[in-house]
Amino acid sequence: MSTDDREIEVYRDPAFAPGDKVISKKNVKNDGTMVGKEIGETVVRKGDEGYVRDIGVFLQQFYIYAVDFVGRGSIVGMRERELTPADPDRARLSGSSDLQSHIVTRPEKEPAQ
Repeated sequence: MSTDDREIEVYRDPAFAPGDKVISKKNVKNDGTMVGKEIGETVVRKGDEGYVRDIGVFLQQFYIYAVDFVGRGSIVGMRERELTPADPDRARLSGSSDLQSHIVTRPEKEPAQ
């Protein structure tokens, strides 16, 4: 297996969060992982709008966004490069740590007086 030489996305926060409205940048066909759809059948069209439901990780390198395309009645796993925010003003800023707020750090020790 070859490694992908692109950025390792999981080293930064995800570009989208659950609830974000996104637009597909490309057509997506069933690769055999969607039950009830024929292999090769188009499950998402370029321009379709959906909402991020969940975020997973693939190969410990990429974020996979479970996007609910309500109009199509399907939930499809998509990469960040396949999506664009529906409202660019609400695009997440890099460095946001909303999803890592559960991490507890030790307070710095105060200098001895």
